[in-house]
Amino acid sequence: MAHSNSARKRIRQNATARSRNRWRLRAMRMSIKNFQDRLAHGTVDETRAALHDAQKVIDRTAQRGVIHRNQAARRIKRMAGHLAAMEKAKA
Repeated sequence: MAHSNSARKRIRQNATARSRNRWRLRAMRMSIKNFQDRLAHGTVDETRAALHDAQKVIDRTAQRGVIHRNQAARRIKRMAGHLAAMEKAKA
């Protein structure tokens, strides 16, 4: 148990940051699932729009420090590859 006022404040700050980070991760995962759903069942234009939305959310999550910037780049690159494969298959 924290005894000093600064330690108590730090505990409160950590709890707030943790809940905020969990919210950001949930939003990121939902946008990725939306992209995957569009990839499986949508048109190329819908999938492209879903990728654009997911890319913005992933970049914002990395910018806030919730995930590493390399992880964000890797996720976006893989999703873009899936979209390219879908476009190639449809053409």
